[in-house]
Amino acid sequence: MLKPPGRQATVSEPEFFDQGALVAVLTTQPLDRTLDYKAPEGGCLRGAFVEVPLGPRKVIGVIWGAGQGDFDRSRIRSVIRVLDVAPMRDEMKNFLTRAAEYTLTPMPAMLRLATRAPGLGDPPSMRKVYRLGQREPDRMTDARRRVLDTLIEYGGLAFTLKELAEMSGVTSSVIKGLTKQGAVDEIDSPRDMPLPHLDPERPGKELTGDQAAAADSLRTALRSDRYGTTLLRGVTGSGKTEVYLEAVAECLRMGRQALVLLPEIALTAEFLTRVDARFGARPAEWHSGVPMTERRRIWKMVGQGNAQLVVGARSALFLPFQNLGLIIVDEEHDTSYKQEDGVLYNARDMAVLRAAICGARVVLASATPSLESWANAQSGKYDMVELKARFGAAELPDMRAIDMRAEKLKAGTWISPTLRGAVQDRLAKGEQAMLFINRRGYAPVTLCRACGQQIGCDHCDARMVEHRFLKRLMCHQCGETRPLPTVCPSCGAEDRLAPVGPGVERLAEEAAALFPEARVVTLSSDLFGSARALKAEIERIAAGEADIIIGTQLVAKGHNFPYLTLVGVIDADLGLQGSDLRAAERTFQLMRQVAGRAGRAERPGTALLQTFQPEHPVIRAILAGDETGFWRAEAAEREVAGVPPYGRMAGIILSGTDVAQVFDLGNALARNDAPLRQIGAQVFGPAPAPIARVRGRHRVRLLVKAAKGAALQEALARWIAPFRLKGDLRLSVDIDPQSFL
Repeated sequence: MLKPPGRQATVSEPEFFDQGALVAVLTTQPLDRTLDYKAPEGGCLRGAFVEVPLGPRKVIGVIWGAGQGDFDRSRIRSVIRVLDVAPMRDEMKNFLTRAAEYTLTPMPAMLRLATRAPGLGDPPSMRKVYRLGQREPDRMTDARRRVLDTLIEYGGLAFTLKELAEMSGVTSSVIKGLTKQGAVDEIDSPRDMPLPHLDPERPGKELTGDQAAAADSLRTALRSDRYGTTLLRGVTGSGKTEVYLEAVAECLRMGRQALVLLPEIALTAEFLTRVDARFGARPAEWHSGVPMTERRRIWKMVGQGNAQLVVGARSALFLPFQNLGLIIVDEEHDTSYKQEDGVLYNARDMAVLRAAICGARVVLASATPSLESWANAQSGKYDMVELKARFGAAELPDMRAIDMRAEKLKAGTWISPTLRGAVQDRLAKGEQAMLFINRRGYAPVTLCRACGQQIGCDHCDARMVEHRFLKRLMCHQCGETRPLPTVCPSCGAEDRLAPVGPGVERLAEEAAALFPEARVVTLSSDLFGSARALKAEIERIAAGEADIIIGTQLVAKGHNFPYLTLVGVIDADLGLQGSDLRAAERTFQLMRQVAGRAGRAERPGTALLQTFQPEHPVIRAILAGDETGFWRAEAAEREVAGVPPYGRMAGIILSGTDVAQVFDLGNALARNDAPLRQIGAQVFGPAPAPIARVRGRHRVRLLVKAAKGAALQEALARWIAPFRLKGDLRLSVDIDPQSFL
């Protein structure tokens, strides 16, 4: 059952609670209300982060307001201590509360999003740092001299062992040797140190006329000091990043904090390098790949106002900014901004909500914006700034279709003769070619030729995908893996298992056979153990150390390969199948983004789309480059159907280990839909989810559709409230669903 949002502080409540006063504490534990405690010795501020007893445990919470005192006061326990971190601001409490109301999420779950910094209650940890000592070493070597010169050059500043070794070009043992002789001092220093200062007055790259005008528009909007959202729409390679970095610089000049959201961790390293070049220092970095101790440091520095700029994934929206003035959502159309488990939210929409609460500006940047953002710009709700030309001498690629109905391919091959000839032509010129297919692994299906059985996951209703490079089968739903079998698990036949269909690994195998002299590299998230390894491979490609790039959706996101002049899309029809209302939009965005990797330098680029449906409206719109025409046609269809952004939808996902119980709950919900009918909403279902079992849990979906102005969340809450979930039954609500799996 969904829990109501926690109570909000009222205007009449005090800012400070004296020792012994009753306070309401919201914890991160799955409870449906705040809990009353007594303020600790020395009192506490409203919004303070505290440690409180809960049964035999100690848990983290926030002073949410005055306590209710509606039960025996003698049983009320005291707050254990106030944590040494900045209190939660009212605007952050307001953001969490409104986000909870919009997504129908219990408040403790929202608070967990806002406290994802391990060890918040721990005392500051220490680390070893090194600075110039008082003594001379007994013997001077070239390596030792470099260490001492580095310390002298930086005026006696302290460095970590790694930093000092890298700056001096020596091994750590050289520094350790100097510490033993007192020439270098080893000191314990708090780990949660302030971040380096970013200088907004450093000159950026020289902008073109269009870029300068766009940057001026963003700066003017920022100086208004009021909330507003701007859609920064620019073709691939037009310099959107340089433009919005000028907006970041203006925000820093104003003394406010800025946040840049990126859709993929893989993009972070390259972007941080650009920020460092622009502002003379690296910003704070926030995503799952950041070490735990560094995440705690960043969380604290953001809360103290000592982090000027944060670059991160969608969860960075829930950091405790003190003076947030600007939020950039780069590649705002990207589906990875939608959180699909736990708290179901869209970071693009939450960015707009947070900015509206704290009076910040939002910049939504994309070459292929979401239809929602495009429609908001067309209606005047958002401002729009456009960059219509590529930077410098670069031109947009020539886009053409390869009609696969006229191509003759051998069985088990996917690169058409026309595309093969185009690749050979690029190789002869010393240029790079990219072959794109949006499927990970070697083959999406493994079939037994004896019995026809497809190997599926034991825990999900999904087929296992062969990953030949890893020599394993993998379920892309639950992550289950197993060794590649030689015997059919169904009929026991030996050596009759065959891969069906292409994945990125199989395409790489075919390319290596067709072009034996070429250097073929594969970019897929499965093949890299760390973001650093992926970054190194991308840098190698950009430096020209590859001839053919085989890639999945990963290659479509922001990478700049100056030698790349040909992009070949193996299956342009892949995203057009199915009943997803966003299928056309996503296919259009992906194809345009992938094609945009070609010709980003002086050499002109070409994009070839292999398709069996060259007459399909989406394929024709992609080839014509008529983005405005595509959006208008797509918007007209959605408006007639009354679906987002011209209507409202919510997905209800039910799950449990007993399929009969799950369907019983779904049928009961469908029968008792009076609260929804009162606002004119319709309920469709229940029906099995397209992937009906994941991790051993059966999944059933209902879909609610309502008019754009309907009070959907309130009706959903009243509809669901009477139902008590028994056993392991689970119910989640997905407002504005992006995926229907």
